[in-house]
Amino acid sequence: MGCKIDIEINNVKERYEIGYIAKQASGSVLMRRGKAVMIAAVAREDEMVEEDFLPLSVQYVEKAYAAGKIPGGFVKREAKPGDFETLTARIIDRSLRPLFPKGYMYPTQITVMVVSSDEDVDMQVMALNAASCALYLSDIPVNVPVCGIRIGKLNGEFVINPTNSQLKESSLDLYVAGTKDQLLMIEMRSIDTMEADVYPYPEIDPLMDPTIAENVVMIHKVNEVSNEEMLKALSLAQSHITEAAKIYENSFKELKKPDANLTLIDEKIDENIYIYIDEFYKDRVYEAINKMAKSERAIELKNIAKEILEDDVAKEQEWDLDTIQKVLDVYKRKIVRDMILNEKRRADGRGLEDIRDISIETNILPSVHGSCLFTRGQTQALVSVTLGNAQDAQMFDLLTEKSVSYETFMVHYNFPGFCVGEATPLKPPSRRELGHGNLAKRALEPVIVKRENQTIRVVSEILESNGSSSMATVCGGALALKAAGVEIEKLVAGVAMGLIVEDERYAILTDILGLEDHDGDMDFKVAGTKDGITALQMDIKLGGISKEILKEALDQAAKARDKILNIMEEAAKKIVINEDLLPSSHTFLINPSKIVDIIGQAGKTIKEIIEKFEVSVDINREKGEITVTGQNKAKVKAACDHIKKIAQRKTYEREIIKFEEGKVYEGKVVRIADFGAFVELPGGVDGLLHISKLSLGRVNRVTDVVNIGDRVKVKILSQKGHKIELALVSKIS
Repeated sequence: MGCKIDIEINNVKERYEIGYIAKQASGSVLMRRGKAVMIAAVAREDEMVEEDFLPLSVQYVEKAYAAGKIPGGFVKREAKPGDFETLTARIIDRSLRPLFPKGYMYPTQITVMVVSSDEDVDMQVMALNAASCALYLSDIPVNVPVCGIRIGKLNGEFVINPTNSQLKESSLDLYVAGTKDQLLMIEMRSIDTMEADVYPYPEIDPLMDPTIAENVVMIHKVNEVSNEEMLKALSLAQSHITEAAKIYENSFKELKKPDANLTLIDEKIDENIYIYIDEFYKDRVYEAINKMAKSERAIELKNIAKEILEDDVAKEQEWDLDTIQKVLDVYKRKIVRDMILNEKRRADGRGLEDIRDISIETNILPSVHGSCLFTRGQTQALVSVTLGNAQDAQMFDLLTEKSVSYETFMVHYNFPGFCVGEATPLKPPSRRELGHGNLAKRALEPVIVKRENQTIRVVSEILESNGSSSMATVCGGALALKAAGVEIEKLVAGVAMGLIVEDERYAILTDILGLEDHDGDMDFKVAGTKDGITALQMDIKLGGISKEILKEALDQAAKARDKILNIMEEAAKKIVINEDLLPSSHTFLINPSKIVDIIGQAGKTIKEIIEKFEVSVDINREKGEITVTGQNKAKVKAACDHIKKIAQRKTYEREIIKFEEGKVYEGKVVRIADFGAFVELPGGVDGLLHISKLSLGRVNRVTDVVNIGDRVKVKILSQKGHKIELALVSKIS
């Protein structure tokens, strides 16, 4: 029999319906929060994979019907997942993966489906909690639930699990996942705001007194987060996660299925091979780690494994190549970690806090609005910036939003195989690429001073990768924005931190290599300005981290960020902006009553302006606001001057085109009224073809004779200024 469990956590009511749906899955739950409903199901195969990895995949799917919508496009069904769905699936994966026991090799699928939406419910928090519940209830040996929590900051105060509407006003977006004892995953971004400032009356709040609205100046503010504030927020998150995880465990433990009788692969290695490598190949492995580049090291370690396979002892003991390579990888990992902990030295000879050499070149692409080649050690990113207008914005649809949204700042991260020496074809962006691009976007967006009618696209091509290519994207992206003339408040730099822990000893690493990421216990990426953090991402592999270590890592990252920013600031001074290449946009106001003159008869005037000056023109009829955008600054200015001239012209100053009475002209019907039709004559002037002049006999309806778009021959009966009366001669077939 199924059951329903009601839980209230952090002032949020949740209902879990267990045993009603998806009963053939290993574990499943239907979760309700407000009007939002999700189904989470976990399924696993009975046969293990042969490869040495955890075969876990996560899917998060938002059904269009959940919001009373029908999918757009030609095919009316859900297709490729959107970026939000992919990033949410990635958050669930990163939060739950550390819970699986070592040696678990069974293909496992976690699926979360949104079947009813609520515009004020945080779907990412809800999705993780639903997935964690389904996994905890399953027969997979995962014996602790995970809880997700989001922290915002409103009016200087932390808010636990803010609603979506509150989050839009927040200066902080911190997402944390953990168990009752440990933090497992952190994602954070600061959110820039516009604050009101009043020069004549600083003691008055302009938002409370609309009579002084004309004196209000809106100032862009970058809301970086200090290390101290971040630690406070994480401490608050941990306390609430601990409380929630205990409630989940107490509520669900009696319903949890018994652990299945699964075989867990013993991770013990062949000690004989380990001893053999230590005796005869130690120096070779040590040299490969310390003296070779990434690609050379990988080749050398493969060669060492092949040499061992050819040794007499290997043949006598019947060692196979796969086993030798696994033991060699463990041996290599031990050397890397021992060097760091015992000698305070790393594979490339650096100290624990040293940053690799950095080189920066800007605007190296002559036809690109802005570009930067950022190289840090063996990691290299070519970052380009393209500027566009409002029409270039990325349209996207969120289930929790009633209307379509537009993204005017995009960061696209590409990781081709050749950047790590692999001969793989180019593919659509993976989850990892979308995640890295999203991290860089969150880091850079708070410092950009946004302009109306401007769209910015940043593209990072990773040309070489040996650790922290996402942070190279942040550094290169900030400089590429500068090189494109984009107004940014401050430069942003990013650095990836690592952690090695053995018993009571630990070492924090600055600017980690790919080797240290692979063999380390934490991947901790921090991006920000000299005044604080704008984005942060952390995945912990060892199952938790103390506050003391976290504080030390944040402080060490801040020192590294300052060093990188000093180098970037010097490079920024040398930027030469190609002004002629950059698109221009200018916004100005005219009398709203003059908008009709700007548009002209049937849009004729505005079309001529667009074609003549090669610009796009956006018009706000209510405000009288005109925005002109184009690729050539001179033409944009000329178009603006031309529009202002039209707007300043008085009605009687409009040019009068004279027509000869009694003469026949060709024209086009452009408007229909009950009393007649308006015909556009040569020169764009309209004349009135009265219903009585459509035929010799009586006409009941104008449309019985002519319709909009018809080509006609008309005779000029009379002209008084701009008023012209016509008679129909014939229609042109």
